[in-house]
Amino acid sequence: MDSQDREREQGYETGPDRPGPSTEFDAAKAREGARLLLEAVGRNPNETGLYDTWDRRVPAMLETLTAGRRPTEKPVMRTFPAETDGLIVKTGIPLYSMCEHHLLPFHGVAHVAYLPGEEMVGLSKLVRYVRWRARRLTTQEALTAGLATGLRDELDARGVLVEVTANHLCEAMRGVETATATTTRETLGSITEADRESFRESIRRPDGGGC
Repeated sequence: MDSQDREREQGYETGPDRPGPSTEFDAAKAREGARLLLEAVGRNPNETGLYDTWDRRVPAMLETLTAGRRPTEKPVMRTFPAETDGLIVKTGIPLYSMCEHHLLPFHGVAHVAYLPGEEMVGLSKLVRYVRWRARRLTTQEALTAGLATGLRDELDARGVLVEVTANHLCEAMRGVETATATTTRETLGSITEADRESFRESIRRPDGGGC
């Protein structure tokens, strides 16, 4: 991931005219943009059934689906003393995000694991963190890397494993118009081959279990 990708993943607008962070949601611009898009495709934004689309529904949807760019929306990752030094695994976490290239969704599952340092976190927090991190315009590759680095930093983990498998509507609805799954992986820190195999075995289990 290059420096601009990292800045985008962290909520920065890149380019010479946007040198700093921009994480606030602008509802007025969202309303205007949605109205202009309706006009661009030949629809009257004020016709019955469409007024609320641009005035209320689309801005509310965009605010929710970009919450991952706002630090104030991040779940509190409250930790407690580690009870193990072994791998902690959470598999089959539902994931919904938005392709930054086409503004269409991609969805699938995330599997995450970490080697705790002195602290660990409740398993439900891993689910909440994945959901928050996914709520942004991004790519699957950047999201996978961001999950790994984010969890490492949040938990001060000795090692992190992340695997994401997703289907992209920008492939299924346009372009090749075929629904295929894409898998991306990221590994950070002191992960052994035994840790990798334990992680893969947890993902393979029919019950999707792990921990």
